[in-house]
Amino acid sequence: MNDVMTGFGGKQAWLAVAGGDPGAVLTALGLRDLGTVPWRDGLDLAHLTDDRVAVTPPLPGARGSWVLAVGRALMNPPDVVALSARLGAEVQFFATHRVTELHRWQRAESGDLLRAFGYVGQTGEVTSWFGEPDAAERAAGLPAEFDEETSVLVAEGDVFRVAGAWSIDPTMLSGRAPGPLRLGATD
Repeated sequence: MNDVMTGFGGKQAWLAVAGGDPGAVLTALGLRDLGTVPWRDGLDLAHLTDDRVAVTPPLPGARGSWVLAVGRALMNPPDVVALSARLGAEVQFFATHRVTELHRWQRAESGDLLRAFGYVGQTGEVTSWFGEPDAAERAAGLPAEFDEETSVLVAEGDVFRVAGAWSIDPTMLSGRAPGPLRLGATD
């Protein structure tokens, strides 16, 4: 029986690595490689535990192929700047948690931070803002510039739209899997 890709989304954090190799992503994150798992099992473990991360095979997306690493263990964001330097690739970080309306994204390439945005809807606080928003972020409702007087309202769907424009919208993954997930452990 062929494995089926399963989308993921809310209450989750993930990385997108351009043209990445799943093994290299596991190593760069300092994870112990636990081997391959079917998609549903891997995503369930990554979502329900604090110490597991599921890593996809390369997937087609915006501007090429991407390897996604997903898991609650990534809610405390890894250093995307250091990861991008270590992997020699563009690395993106996304997180969304609908209970607190926490929404974040970051983008780094070759050791340089290109963009960072963080928002907590429960308090209305913008927790990070670096660089200028691109067209996808502007379409999500971000202003061109931010200061303490600027009002921002971002929702979970906006995170997925930005991810889709930059790399891959993980809620849209479906169909026959191009390979199994690799599971990594933080312990």
